[in-house]
Amino acid sequence: MMQRSCLCLNRFWAAALLVSGLALQPSCSGSGGGKLPLIVYSTHGKELLGEFEAGFELANPAVDVRWLDMGSQDVLDRVRSERENPQADVWWGAPSILFQQAEKERLLQPYRPTWSGEVAAEARSANDFWYGTYETPEVIAYNSAALKPEEAPRDWDDLLDAKWQNKIILRDPLASGTMRTIFCALILRSHQTTGTVEAGFQWLRKLDANTKDYVANLTLLSQKLARQEGLVTVWNMPDIVLQHTQYQYPLDYVIPSSGTPVVTDGIALLNGAAHADTARRFYEYVTSKESTLLAANKFYRIPCRRDIPRQELPVWIRQTTIRTMPLDWKVLEEKSNEWMKRWDSQIRNRGKS
Repeated sequence: MMQRSCLCLNRFWAAALLVSGLALQPSCSGSGGGKLPLIVYSTHGKELLGEFEAGFELANPAVDVRWLDMGSQDVLDRVRSERENPQADVWWGAPSILFQQAEKERLLQPYRPTWSGEVAAEARSANDFWYGTYETPEVIAYNSAALKPEEAPRDWDDLLDAKWQNKIILRDPLASGTMRTIFCALILRSHQTTGTVEAGFQWLRKLDANTKDYVANLTLLSQKLARQEGLVTVWNMPDIVLQHTQYQYPLDYVIPSSGTPVVTDGIALLNGAAHADTARRFYEYVTSKESTLLAANKFYRIPCRRDIPRQELPVWIRQTTIRTMPLDWKVLEEKSNEWMKRWDSQIRNRGKS
């Protein structure tokens, strides 16, 4: 199993202190010493965050980057709760619909990065409150030691087959923007074909009937799949590949044949940030061409930026074909909280009955 570093332990305690309303404590990598603390809330995992923390601190030795890794819905909820007393400077990582909600609630401050003209209009805030960084496709993942590729589910509806009963493990969708997006996209899919969302909720009920467990985070999800406590899940492609390459978990994935949601993952500065100037430098650093290519090559992230020559992108991006599921993202943003509350109260752990 993965060993927890001193860095991650200290950030665990930082999370606990934040919950109790106290300030973040110094991390092992930058323990005080008069350094300026830069607080980053993120969904991107300790591997990517640790890489960019080290790089930014090397270029800015007077800064101590302190990150808190959590689910994207958890980030939004935390930022809301801290509205009157902001604790963080940068929010890096979440589906664009959550940044749109935060923009409407005046939780973000505008910033136009130097590369603002290099992303599509739909991958940015019209008023510069957030910008897209990565395009993230959702996939069906499976234990590749237990299942051959031809045995794994090939499309969304395959997950409802009775042979997968008690073999599906999912990340808890209430805390996860990725899972919320997948669930809401499948509800919208039924609305587009039937004119009502009811068929989508029935689909989720059938999925719940096959689901053995809902887990709190990606680490637990990966470990349970690796131990064959479950064989199948749905999640985002970069994380599945990273869990396989970094930790040798027997995981592989299928891009659903009928199409999949492709999420625009964003970045923003938080309103009331205590260290806005440093936050802008960090924003530019992690979204530069060099950093974007590093994320693509090492962490399997597909860039939103359109000014990176195709031949410079890693081979896996150039060779991956993704059929995008058409979605009304405005409806998804407006309805996601309502739909997830209904799922939680009427469907979770009730499908088998």
